[in-house]
Amino acid sequence: MTQLGPNTSFAPLQPGHIQVLGAHVEKGGVNFALIAPNAAEVDLCLFDRTGTLETQRFSVPNQTHGIWHGFLPNAQTGLLYGWRVHGPWRPELGQRFNHNKLLLDPCAKEVFGVYDGDDIHLGYLVSDPSQPDLRDNGASALKARVLADLPAASLLTPRAFPSQRIIYELHTKGFTALNSAIPEELRGTYAGLAHSSSIDYLVTLGVTSLSLMPVAHRLDEKRLLTLGLSNYWGYNPIAWSAPEVRYASRTAQPDGQIYGNTRLEFRKAIDALHAAGIEVLLDVVYNHSAETDELGPTLSLRGIDNATYYHLDPQNLSKYINWTGCGNCLNVANPLVLRMVMDSLRQWVTEFGVDGFRFDLAPVMARTGMHQAGEFNPLAPLLMAISQDPVLRQCTMIAEPWDIGLGGYRLGHFPSHWLEWNDRFRDTQRAFWLKHEASRGELATRLSGSTDFFDSRTRAPHSSVNFVTAHDGFTLTDLVSYCERRNWENGEGNRDGHGHNLSVNFGVEGKTCDESISECRMRIKRLLLANTVLSLGTPMLLGGDEMGHSQLGNNNAYCQDNAITWLDWNAVDDALFQYTKQLISLRKQLAALTAHHWWQSTLSGTGTVAQWFNPNGSAIASSEWHDSNASAFMLTVEQGSLCMLLFNGNDHSTEFTLPAGTWVRRLDTFTGNFEPETCGGKATLKPSSLCVFETINLLDVHISQS
Repeated sequence: MTQLGPNTSFAPLQPGHIQVLGAHVEKGGVNFALIAPNAAEVDLCLFDRTGTLETQRFSVPNQTHGIWHGFLPNAQTGLLYGWRVHGPWRPELGQRFNHNKLLLDPCAKEVFGVYDGDDIHLGYLVSDPSQPDLRDNGASALKARVLADLPAASLLTPRAFPSQRIIYELHTKGFTALNSAIPEELRGTYAGLAHSSSIDYLVTLGVTSLSLMPVAHRLDEKRLLTLGLSNYWGYNPIAWSAPEVRYASRTAQPDGQIYGNTRLEFRKAIDALHAAGIEVLLDVVYNHSAETDELGPTLSLRGIDNATYYHLDPQNLSKYINWTGCGNCLNVANPLVLRMVMDSLRQWVTEFGVDGFRFDLAPVMARTGMHQAGEFNPLAPLLMAISQDPVLRQCTMIAEPWDIGLGGYRLGHFPSHWLEWNDRFRDTQRAFWLKHEASRGELATRLSGSTDFFDSRTRAPHSSVNFVTAHDGFTLTDLVSYCERRNWENGEGNRDGHGHNLSVNFGVEGKTCDESISECRMRIKRLLLANTVLSLGTPMLLGGDEMGHSQLGNNNAYCQDNAITWLDWNAVDDALFQYTKQLISLRKQLAALTAHHWWQSTLSGTGTVAQWFNPNGSAIASSEWHDSNASAFMLTVEQGSLCMLLFNGNDHSTEFTLPAGTWVRRLDTFTGNFEPETCGGKATLKPSSLCVFETINLLDVHISQS
């Protein structure tokens, strides 16, 4: 362990190499490498263990292929460092070098310090943004800590079979912050996620995969800090390879004696989830940085090499292309920036054991640069690099397939092995069941994998990630309890968040003591959960929906690190939890619903046959799919086994004539009943409900296996 004090001194930097970016512990010392092709000079600055006193500064001796590098003999883990990068201050040319600002290594393994929003971290003068701010911010700037690589993660990790994957999206802190079954010092941490209480809950629920919201080190915007809020969701990264220290139960101490625990604790959490058979998918944000727009702070990339790391406006290089809505976009089309991102992705896999990634605003990273008008390119460098990388090509890749730029909606356009969030599934479910505005043809298309977006010749059914709720928007309880968003606590005058939610409240906005309204809401929640879990594709549930979690109508709770977003384990709706658990179990029992083939109208080889009928038993003609007066239909799905789903979107009970055979009802969402019940040739469904049936001989098999 390196003990640093004011008098610590190292010999000058040796040449070093560019094989590894950032700080890399090697025999005899530490190698440093930084991407900054347009820089004139680069200084490596070392700090004492308090992070406030610069103890030594070295001029980095070499630059090779745009990467500055040097080797510091006898340096070890624990060392705090930052960069000062020299070059012209010419914002009109996209150059914002200012060596008075200490800069965080974008490849940092651990971040030391806290950004407080002080103007000293601005690269320009507040009074005249065209001029540089010459104040030195070294004492309070963020620093990186030198840490050794963790031992390689095990390759023997659980992999959910694609057609059987069930994703559960959660926030690391919010999931455990209020769980009294977890020791208080572990709540809201990586260790809390690894606690037996957390894992037993997930295993009992039956999900196969966790989608963790971002855990890379983030910043809180100055506006939020002023309001006493934080960027709780974490979509504001500043160090893409450093796990957020705020989720560690033991973080680096001011005296520098304890460090590295954050990384190890996160690794242990993933190991614990793997041991329980649960795979981990990590939400990553490589589309922008926390430095925001041209009026934002100079903390890292902007001062290291602004024109290399960011997409700049070709009409005004002092400004940024903003396809993200966050003020800037990383230029992953640049080979050096691409290398940084690829190295970061591999690190999450090889050191921490992450099984896959969900890419926030993924089209941004597939835009090929302003020389092609920034258009989305399905053969973009990042997508192709991932496809051929021997580590990453084995991982599950999920795209959020939209950004706010021109032509930014790209559902179905990602490579064949990728999964994609399907917001059309979300909106159709809401429109059909809550607003009665979608046709049964639209609903059937979503239930059968959205082949209007996913080409069945090149994509598999599980390509579509089907969800009705996610972190961004209403929770399931709020979806059926509020007609209007309630985002006042966010400090933006309730203007933020989605305005078009397709939500209902059944007569009362928010909480109610009216039992009849509460029962209506519960029925619709059961219905929407069933549509999600039983559809063709990859179901995704929002963590807490199965508990009845409410955010009090806040549909953009990105800045609420409090009881609004934390799951209340003392108020779990056990009936809803048990329903969701049984629903997931039912999906696993019905092989026809977890088939990895697209549904076909007739048997062809080993395919899955799906047939659609009117309530009277007649086949649905093409002209009938979009009949506004028809809101009920029947679906049979067969692949070795045969099951049947009945949908009643009417506001009245509807009688169905069942196909020939003996049928057993396995689920009625109106009552939430899973008890098997034999039916004759007719079945009556209550309003806005779904029923699942299977043939009686298959029921005997399931009972014998229980």
